[in-house]
Amino acid sequence: MPRNKCILVVDDDSSVRVSMNRLLRAYGFSVLLFESGKELLERGDLDDAVCAILDVNLGDHSGIDLRRRLIAHGGLLPVIFITGSDSPANRSAAIESGCAAYLTKPFAAHALIESIQKARAGIVAGAP
Repeated sequence: MPRNKCILVVDDDSSVRVSMNRLLRAYGFSVLLFESGKELLERGDLDDAVCAILDVNLGDHSGIDLRRRLIAHGGLLPVIFITGSDSPANRSAAIESGCAAYLTKPFAAHALIESIQKARAGIVAGAP
């Protein structure tokens, strides 16, 4: 898969994964779906992806912790966080991790696509 087309989605809710898969494919992206952060980490090489979309609250650990683990392993993959339970603490931690965007469920399709475009451009949330 070309680097500019593959999106990784990590969410423990199967209905969210199915919806994201349908939406992103409609916009021409290739999509790899993961139920857990562990599945994503086991995949290994993530260099073929434009970004990862991580749920903040995953069953095995938080998406924010997963982002930190990716960074610790040298992963420079841009991340978009999504959450159904927004809080100032989660938002702050996500932005401090250097994410490209932080979206609260439910979000509009255009908001996600714009966030992917920002990730492609290397724009970080909260940056001037």
